[in-house]
Formats: sequence, C-alpha cells, structure tokens
Amino acid sequence: MKKIIQFFKECYAELRKVVWPGKDDVISSVGVVLVSTVIIAAVLGLVDVLLLLGVQTIFK
Repeated sequence: MKKIIQFFKECYAELRKVVWPGKDDVISSVGVVLVSTVIIAAVLGLVDVLLLLGVQTIFK
C-alpha cells in the first residue's frame, strides 16, 4: 500500500512541474490542427476522385 501512495505522491509532484499552455497557445494549436485536417482531407478526396476516374476509364 505504501508503494501505491508513494506513486500518487510522485505523480502529483511531477504534474506540479508541468508548464501548461496558455489559452492563446491552445487556440493557435487547435487552428493549426483544423487547417491541417481540412488540407489533408481535400488531398485525399482529390486522390480518391482521380483513382475512381482511372478505374472507371479502365473498366469501360
């Protein structure tokens, strides 16, 4: 039981050392993730359409 209590004490001590991001950092990171997701989705959609057209051309 002592080891479990010690573990949680050490976890708490480590979490107090963490430098948490500010609101502005979080908002800018979310923006980067959203823009990246939209760009990758567009590229994959374009590849999908091109592959579909290629397969349809081959099998016509």
